[in-house]
Amino acid sequence: MYPRLLIAGTASGVGKTTLTMGLMGALKKRGYNVQPYKVGPDYIDPGFHKLVTGNSSRNLDSYLLGEEGVQECFLHAAKGADISLIEGVMGLFDGKKGRNDQGSTAHIAKILKAPVILIMDVAKMARSAVAMAYGYMNFDPKLHVAGVILNNVGSKGHYQMIQERIEEELGLKVLGYLPRQKNLELTERHLGLVPITESKELAVFVNRLTDLIEDYIDLDSLVALAEGTPKLEFKEERIFIQSQEYDLTLGIAYDEAFNFYYQDNLDILENLGVKLKYFSPLKDHKLPEVNGLYIGGGFPESFLEQLAENNRIKEDIYRKVKAGLPTYAECGGLMYLAEEIRGFNSNCYSMVGVVPAKIEMMDSLQAMGYVKAKAVNDNLLLKEDETVKGHEFHYSKLIDLKEFNSAYQLYGGKGTKWRYEGFANKNLLASYVHLHFGSNLEIVKRFLEIIKTISKEMRI
Repeated sequence: MYPRLLIAGTASGVGKTTLTMGLMGALKKRGYNVQPYKVGPDYIDPGFHKLVTGNSSRNLDSYLLGEEGVQECFLHAAKGADISLIEGVMGLFDGKKGRNDQGSTAHIAKILKAPVILIMDVAKMARSAVAMAYGYMNFDPKLHVAGVILNNVGSKGHYQMIQERIEEELGLKVLGYLPRQKNLELTERHLGLVPITESKELAVFVNRLTDLIEDYIDLDSLVALAEGTPKLEFKEERIFIQSQEYDLTLGIAYDEAFNFYYQDNLDILENLGVKLKYFSPLKDHKLPEVNGLYIGGGFPESFLEQLAENNRIKEDIYRKVKAGLPTYAECGGLMYLAEEIRGFNSNCYSMVGVVPAKIEMMDSLQAMGYVKAKAVNDNLLLKEDETVKGHEFHYSKLIDLKEFNSAYQLYGGKGTKWRYEGFANKNLLASYVHLHFGSNLEIVKRFLEIIKTISKEMRI
């Protein structure tokens, strides 16, 4: 049956992530095996989900994956779970362009036939909350808003007044509330919420939040709604093919500075037979024995001094990439492979240097949103003029590029015209664009085929 609920907000900032984490923690405390998900391309919220539930959170993105891809990624992780909780993104109906529901939380809810639990911040309203709930209930007749949770409630009387009006006038279940609390919020960073590996006080926060959820939320009714969801048919697998056809080892940069990976990407690689070896650019002094590298995003700008001081691994990476080691890098990985990074403090820090350019951190957002990436020339993932969908979000920019070997022409994101981006050569592809391999399995197979060919030539 795959019991499931989608936790949505009326807008960003209404407490969606806080309440989702609390619900996950409370259900786990009751003994449920909770499978978490996040709508959209976000990396940070899934890290919080994993800390709370112990299970890797999965991204569900209808723009990148399409409807069948979303369903497959959901079902792939939901097997064996007692309940699946999906955290939405932005407001319930906010999608890719604002003209339809593609990429929105509502779109995911309809694809998965998931009941929606709406989070409403009612700090400065009373009966107006009824009108708001009515609008969200009735805006899309194909969507099932099954209940609401009220946040920032001033008092028990305040809650009872709104609860009675919503339930009597709309027939909509109010599942509880969170009282207005000081210090019950997660720290924000320029990319959103502070990443999991940096939030040392998170366990204390989660325990406190879980206690509040148990006191103020009707968990029994919540579980009943999840268990009453319609059946989902499991379609033939297209993304998670168990072929085991590539006997290769891939090095994955993973530590406090680099941890932005879609778990599905790693699963896809392993399903194709690839062995993953994790290493830390912060702490390790050399690479493990691998046939290729995958350096994901993260917050290298928060660890510039440590990264700069670890010369041994930088030199090892430089030497091996220059010798031909196939290397794919996204966003923070691109930054690390550049010659240097100028931080927010205006100081410059030496990096690996295989990308012949420098990185500068900026105070304003440099790019945000979905993009279509077209290969300028043949690269590790695409042939010339082939395209792939991706997402970018970054505050840094590439400057002083000494060789015009752009990886892609991008359309979308910040701007409406095609623009050159990233760096690529025979064995290196480094770009700000984040890709979900489930959007196009052929890019992964091309990468692995090139690794296999180069490995034979280099005998690695």
